[in-house]
Amino acid sequence: MEPLGRAAGNAGMEYKDYYRTLGVDRNADEKEIKRAYRRLARQCHPDVNPGNEQAEERFKEINEAYEVLSDSEKRQKYNQLGADWQRWQRTGRDTQGFDWSQWTGGTPRGRRVHVEYEDLGDLLGGQVPFSDFFSTIFGGVGREPRADWFSGAQRRPRRGQDLVQPVEITLQEAFHGTRRILQVDGRRLEVQIPPGVKTGSKVRVKGEGGRGATGGSRGDLFLQVEVRPHSVFERRGDDLHCDMPLDLYTAVLGGEVQVPRLGGQPVMLRIPPGTQGGRSFRLQGMGMPKLRQPEQRGHLYAKVRIVVPKELSPREKDLFEELTDLKGRDQSK
Repeated sequence: MEPLGRAAGNAGMEYKDYYRTLGVDRNADEKEIKRAYRRLARQCHPDVNPGNEQAEERFKEINEAYEVLSDSEKRQKYNQLGADWQRWQRTGRDTQGFDWSQWTGGTPRGRRVHVEYEDLGDLLGGQVPFSDFFSTIFGGVGREPRADWFSGAQRRPRRGQDLVQPVEITLQEAFHGTRRILQVDGRRLEVQIPPGVKTGSKVRVKGEGGRGATGGSRGDLFLQVEVRPHSVFERRGDDLHCDMPLDLYTAVLGGEVQVPRLGGQPVMLRIPPGTQGGRSFRLQGMGMPKLRQPEQRGHLYAKVRIVVPKELSPREKDLFEELTDLKGRDQSK
């Protein structure tokens, strides 16, 4: 059918305000129009809104508006039409009586028009159906959009979104590794957390993220780990630090003391005579396992904290007084 005949059949056709569709001013430049299109297209893309017919229709309108306003020739013709349309509205006459015939014609009927969608990889194959308004004024499809336009046959498979799940564990669990039962995207998952993780670690669970679109694979699930503080040990990287209470007598005379160990029995540490408070002893290989290399471990540092006796027996007081006197006599020589 020729354009004139088509226009006659569209006497009551609705005028499309493409500037309003993109939310831009009529004097907007190419960059503003492109930026507005990309932002709206991301929000309304069918892959982001599966099964949402309203978003799908809005996506079509956005693409149609961009097809016109991004093309200098189409935009010029559209602006002239808009001015004519506004003059007609100001007369107060019925808008259904507007004469579309002088504005009909354009690209050959049946052509599908390329749509730029760089950021999402042109997921729809670069083809969209347009409205009767577009078809009448500029030609092209739009009167009879294909029913399978959003079908998997025309869309490329799209990988699902990656999901992040916070997980809180104890330092003991971080030492040995642990498991968690999680509810993710409506599914019950048992996930393994490896030894050596620390606060801020992200454990990847492949293929357990969001569902893909049109046959695309699932995204990944990332466990965002937080390790709770421990009452005895402080973690610094793969090393562990702890205080080692040491009685005054052992500090002076030397001896042995038990040092706690994460993931095992306490170990005996030999203390040399005259050990000062604040000194650290390194116990090699008794720290945290290294992530991805659990057979290797950091070190354990035990810091001496001398404990002064609070209560002394009369005999102990006498002995300390004798030591004080003896120390004074030695210094006077």
